[in-house]
Amino acid sequence: MAATPLVFLPGLLEDADAFAAQIGRLQAIAPCTVADLTRSDSIAAMAADALREAPPGPLAIAGHSMGGYVALELMRQAPGRIAKLALLCTNARPDSAESTANRRRLMALAERDFEAVIQALMPKLLAPAHLADEGITGVIAGMALGIGKEAFARQENAIIGRIDSRPHLAAIRAKTLVVAARGDAIMPMEVLEEMANAIAGARLEVIEDCGHMASLEQPEWLAGVMARWLED
Repeated sequence: MAATPLVFLPGLLEDADAFAAQIGRLQAIAPCTVADLTRSDSIAAMAADALREAPPGPLAIAGHSMGGYVALELMRQAPGRIAKLALLCTNARPDSAESTANRRRLMALAERDFEAVIQALMPKLLAPAHLADEGITGVIAGMALGIGKEAFARQENAIIGRIDSRPHLAAIRAKTLVVAARGDAIMPMEVLEEMANAIAGARLEVIEDCGHMASLEQPEWLAGVMARWLED
């Protein structure tokens, strides 16, 4: 068992089910936990929540999407604790005006019909080939319904209020893995390349045949890449 525990930082409306396949493989390499990012309404507070509940000592952290924003905040709050950093289908930029407007529309819809929000998000989350996979869509819907509309609103407010992390990337010294998906409609390749180029020694890995939900769409591929990152 590796001495450095791995903490997964989930994305919007995600919980431990998003990383079940990776945990199943990686727990033989490192003890794995999944942070609860449902209780706070700012990225800074989410990072503090994750840090407070994390195992003691040095950590490896892996953040997907919103969890990547939290991971970058953890690098600011506790840089000496983070030995390894994985940024999965995320970016370092602040929210755009267009994205903020879309989030506010979804938050308003959630008050009336939360299940409609889940269905509206699904085509953005998955590559077209995976939209018909009920195993994947069922996990996504199940996680979202379990988290609920109140936590959804908190998470969206946190995402809207996030800072621009790009000026801080050059200070990162953790062993960094950046994972991009070729078919990700939410996080285009250029924002992942931007992060990888700005972090010293970062390794960029690109998944084919995959949308935003890499951990569910290409679970074995992602587990393999993360295993190499942990063992390196």
